[in-house]
Amino acid sequence: MDFGLEDRVYIVTGGTRGLGMAAARELVADGARVVVSGRSENSVAAAVPGLGGPGQAVGVVADNADPDTPDRLIAAAREAFKRLDGVLISVGGPPAGTSDSIDDDQWRAAFESVFLGAVRLSRAVAAELGEGGAIGFVLSSSVYEPIPGLAISNALRPGLAGYAKNLANELGPRGIRVVGLVPAHIETDRVRELDARHGDPDAARERATAGVPLRRYGTPDEFGRSAAFLLSPAASYLTGVMLSIDGGVRKGF
Repeated sequence: MDFGLEDRVYIVTGGTRGLGMAAARELVADGARVVVSGRSENSVAAAVPGLGGPGQAVGVVADNADPDTPDRLIAAAREAFKRLDGVLISVGGPPAGTSDSIDDDQWRAAFESVFLGAVRLSRAVAAELGEGGAIGFVLSSSVYEPIPGLAISNALRPGLAGYAKNLANELGPRGIRVVGLVPAHIETDRVRELDARHGDPDAARERATAGVPLRRYGTPDEFGRSAAFLLSPAASYLTGVMLSIDGGVRKGF
């Protein structure tokens, strides 16, 4: 199937590793060009060659919490590729912890990065997009049900999903789509770290996969293909959707 991504340009934050990198890789494989951001020089320098180099990808060292990040990423897309067709907003998961173990500074830092940074970037990109543009948010299954030990994610991700739904209504008349991707149990460094929290990652994985109808973790590539489709013109009548990429974990309709 042709997703219609040839020569389209997308910003992918957190695009140097994990789910962001998986999405960037699939976008490029289908003909798109990407601006990827990461928080370290080394991660950005390592990611760009694997995405095809300067003709297909450029990297920007940036933190979603920085108010200057949206303008820098948009400028990089315009300078390198002369256009912008959308954004996938991904950010590393906030610190694990229960509500009684997380201090005010951790809450503020997570809010700036996970929530306000995403709102700020989506607002800036929306002002640049024309009809056919797309904005995607990488969320979490905590949108639907709290995950034990992830109090910050449980608080902020549902709020960001609500913002995304609201933005879809506001931008729809301009022909701009807004979608949410809701992964669970995708095999990334983040998931491996969470599995190892209590000292026996193999046991944690076994418990988790027992609750997955497909009885396995998803791969980053499986997430990336879903992201590429949702951002592409092939999904032109999908907006306001929250797509669960979870092997069937979510039991409700």
